[in-house]
Amino acid sequence: HCTRNCRFCAIEHGRPEPLDSGEPRRLAEAAAELGLEYVVVTSVTRDDLPDGGAAHFAATIEALRGRLPEAQVEVLTPDFQGRQDCLDTVLAASPDVFNHNLECVPRLYPAVRPGARYYQSLRLLDEAKRRNPAIFTKSGLMVGLGETLEELRQVMDDMRIAGVDFLTVGQYLQPTPRHHAIDRFVPPEDFARIEAMARSK
Repeated sequence: HCTRNCRFCAIEHGRPEPLDSGEPRRLAEAAAELGLEYVVVTSVTRDDLPDGGAAHFAATIEALRGRLPEAQVEVLTPDFQGRQDCLDTVLAASPDVFNHNLECVPRLYPAVRPGARYYQSLRLLDEAKRRNPAIFTKSGLMVGLGETLEELRQVMDDMRIAGVDFLTVGQYLQPTPRHHAIDRFVPPEDFARIEAMARSK
C-alpha cells in the first residue's frame, strides 16, 4: 500500500503496514546471498510516517554497507514532502546514488501525480547535489503520457540546472483500464531524438 494515489502506478492506495525494523538486516542478508555488486533500494511513499521513511532508508544503507562493503548502493526515494531534514537523514548514510523520479512533465502532474509537485521533486534533487556534491543524482521520466518533445527538453534543462547526473526514460504502460491512459507508444526514432536531446544537455 502507498499513501499516494498516482494515476500511473498499480500499487494500491491506502495506509501501509508499520515499518519492520528487521527489514534492513534481511534485505542486506539477501543481497549478500545473491552476491550483488549494485543494490537499488526503493519504497512506496510513506506520508504516514513523521520522517517519510528516511531513517528506514538510512538503516537499510547502513545494513548493506555492513554486509556488502564493496557494493554500490542506490536509493530511489519518495519526495519526503520536500522536507530537507529527511533528505539529510538519507544523505548522511552516504548512498552512492540518490535517485528521485520526476516521472512526467509538469503539465501532466495534476492528472498523473496528483499528490506530488514538480518543483518540489526537482528541488529535492537539487538539494541532494548541493548538500553532497560528490554524490551522483539520478531521475527518471515516463513517455507516452501525452507530453511533447519540447516539454521533455524543458524538463531535461531543469534537471541539468539541478545537477542531475543520470536520466532514465521509459515507455509508460497502463497497469489497468482505470489508470491513466496511454497517449501513444513512442517509436524508436523518437527515443533516438530523446536520447540525442539528453546527451546534448
